[in-house]
Amino acid sequence: MSKPNYSGTFHMVEQENMDAYLAALDINFALRKIVCLLKPTKEITHDPATGAMKIRTLTTLKNFNMDFAIGKEFTEDLGPVDGRTCQTTVDWEGDKLVCVQRGEKEGRGWTHWLEGDKLHLWQSVLIVKKQINRRQRLKFRLGSGVQGH
Repeated sequence: MSKPNYSGTFHMVEQENMDAYLAALDINFALRKIVCLLKPTKEITHDPATGAMKIRTLTTLKNFNMDFAIGKEFTEDLGPVDGRTCQTTVDWEGDKLVCVQRGEKEGRGWTHWLEGDKLHLWQSVLIVKKQINRRQRLKFRLGSGVQGH
């Protein structure tokens, strides 16, 4: 069975439990309050044939890039997020992408899955944070190329 292609640009439309998730990562109060106000955009490039994936999380405060091959462990630099590094593996669980991050924080990881034009994200560090992002639709205009909508 072929796996879904996660490629696309997604804008956050809904989020819950972010403050508690950040507190579980020992992020200070002031930074947690700022981060909870952000509306990240995710740009995902996925090659289902090779398993190569790039996830760019873009905000007005900081950007975070994650470049990996599905099923292969790598050292992830979480410096832009919380200053840590961890051993990370992202693999398929059915149609979902499941990430396990082994390091300083027990039970850390995330799960991504698609439902229509929505990209769901659950992140955990013994606490679950949920986020829903809507896929940016592309409009084609004669003579002007592709534009985001």
